[in-house]
Amino acid sequence: MTRFTRWTALTVAAALLTAGCSGGSSGDDGKSGGTALDWKRCASSEGGPAPGGDWQCATLQVPLDWSKPDGDTIGLALIRAKATGDDRLGSLLFNFGGPGGSGVSTMPSYADAASELRERYDLVSWDPRGVAGSEGIRCRDDKAIQAAEASVDGTPDTPSEERAFLEDAADFGKGCQEAAGKLMAHVSTTDTARDMDRIRQALGDDGLNYFGISYGTELGGVYAHLFPKKVGRMTLDAVVDPSADTMGHAKNQTRGFQLALDNYLKSTGRDPEAGSREIAALLDRIDARPLPTSTSGRKLTQSLALTGIVLPLYSKDRWPALTSALEAAEEGDGSELLALADGYNERDASGHYGTMTHSQRVISCLDDRQRPTVAETKELLPQFEEISPVFGSFLGWDTAGWCHDWPVPGQHDTPEVSAPGAAPILVVGNTGDPATPYEGARRMADELGKDVGVVLTWKGEGHGAYGSGSDCVDSAVNAYLLDGTVPEDGKVCS
Repeated sequence: MTRFTRWTALTVAAALLTAGCSGGSSGDDGKSGGTALDWKRCASSEGGPAPGGDWQCATLQVPLDWSKPDGDTIGLALIRAKATGDDRLGSLLFNFGGPGGSGVSTMPSYADAASELRERYDLVSWDPRGVAGSEGIRCRDDKAIQAAEASVDGTPDTPSEERAFLEDAADFGKGCQEAAGKLMAHVSTTDTARDMDRIRQALGDDGLNYFGISYGTELGGVYAHLFPKKVGRMTLDAVVDPSADTMGHAKNQTRGFQLALDNYLKSTGRDPEAGSREIAALLDRIDARPLPTSTSGRKLTQSLALTGIVLPLYSKDRWPALTSALEAAEEGDGSELLALADGYNERDASGHYGTMTHSQRVISCLDDRQRPTVAETKELLPQFEEISPVFGSFLGWDTAGWCHDWPVPGQHDTPEVSAPGAAPILVVGNTGDPATPYEGARRMADELGKDVGVVLTWKGEGHGAYGSGSDCVDSAVNAYLLDGTVPEDGKVCS
């Protein structure tokens, strides 16, 4: 469980609220196309607090297999807060990324950032199929996850470490298959895009108004391809490059994280090249001898250390925490980097892990047809390491292990997002984005097609642009979603 995720939710570093969808008093129903939503006050789940306020939850039944629409169904967990103003435009559906992120948990914590949008939209999100409250898939228990963290080397150096790396990958896939059953072959991005159109119908909207972040941008592009005439006002922020295959995504992310690390090092007055070499040397030392921590029985491995470095690169506000954690690690204490890694891996103080990475793996391995071999990965490792001495080997090896010996075949090399005839789609790219590098925004716009993709650029830092401190970005996005004002293609916010 050492993957740094091909795509990750914007709110990965946030403390998320956990909500269920049962109990409480009834709200009004949304009905369309024979589908009804019975909105009720959200209840807590897994011991977490309910979001409170006027948040409502519901469950929508959709076909398990979209090729058999009258067959078995699964329930999708939804959450909403109704528009606060009188001039309502409809619903605005959010996906915060992953794949595997829970919209039901994340939406309430994102509401402040979207407060202006809520004046005219019902804010709506959901747990996609295979995620959390929507038949969420857990491939391993907490004890097995922690054991793998301690024993599996994400950058194997010996034949025995390679065997353990691959055996662990295969074992994880078997666990997913046992947990998911028939659902395993029906959690693709295409399946979820079709679910989105059923959600649109249930909400009573003629067109889908949508805000996709990170992986949510790919999901939005696939929806636009399948249902171009149903696209309403759609914004894609922190954009996945739809033209990149498995190796391409891994290289893109290696470049993105190295760029973010360079910018971080510059902010501390250090030379990026020298600073990267020092961090790489620290990771090598940790690989040879994991660091002690203040958490009883746990040590900081190389893989956990790198995960701890990755998390603060998602937001400039967390750079001071990275400085402190690296200084402590240099002095032999791995506690702070371990705490950061635990935040990324959704591990709480009791040792319980969230399931985002489980769902992410099941979804992405069903999407991706490519299965790079160890030999292919080793051949390309020098290219990864040239891109980044810190992240290269980890993300290179990840391509071999992520879907190794996966129980179901993948569906495509790259997703289809062309959407001729769709309404304009606002594509927002951030030049300092570590997880979804800026170049993906232009490529998404190009693949959406002429007169469809409109690029808005922010010269900023962190994963995602909207709500990240740029009045220019926020004003342009709000004007588009609220008034239908499409900015000039190529507009730049600095």
